[in-house]
Amino acid sequence: MNSLISPLAADAQNLLFKEAHTAHAFTADPVTDEQVTAIHELIKNAPTSLNSQPLRAVLIRSDEARARLVERMAPGNQPKVRQAPLVVVLAADLDFHETLPKVAPHVPNARDLFADETLRHDTAVVNAALQIAYFIVGVRAAGLAVGPMAGFDAKAVTEEFFPDGQHRALVVANVGRPAPDAFRPRAPRLTYDEVFRSV
Repeated sequence: MNSLISPLAADAQNLLFKEAHTAHAFTADPVTDEQVTAIHELIKNAPTSLNSQPLRAVLIRSDEARARLVERMAPGNQPKVRQAPLVVVLAADLDFHETLPKVAPHVPNARDLFADETLRHDTAVVNAALQIAYFIVGVRAAGLAVGPMAGFDAKAVTEEFFPDGQHRALVVANVGRPAPDAFRPRAPRLTYDEVFRSV
């Protein structure tokens, strides 16, 4: 038994981590804007470099937008996107540095630190990925299930839903209440010793 005492109750640990699964099917219950707002309230304090917060999201609500997204998904993911009550395209804002004067006022020259495009883009992707991980946990904490997917034409999805050329689509996530057959058997996980080492 772990000797550490967690401030998070066991049922919450199970909901968010130990018993959490990627969902592959959902009920028809809608996901409201109020629920998405509640998820944002849970995840908005995710840690990012210089508080950069590069994550941007498009909620796919219309049938027309969903059809355009389905065309750009891998074949195995197309039925999931057609069926999910809400689909979210999660992307990195590659020009996040433009908002640094607002979100990092404690570093007056923050914007200038990311003048190099390669550094800026790499920073955007890494930090948006951190926020996406928080998004997944936030969806679970809000009582919903999530099915994140990387199987799509990222360039085509980016061009379709972020035509300004300043973003990069990273993950497409289905969100909703899990259907009875939502979860597959859990696949094996690596052991502690396979993941961690001390130096």
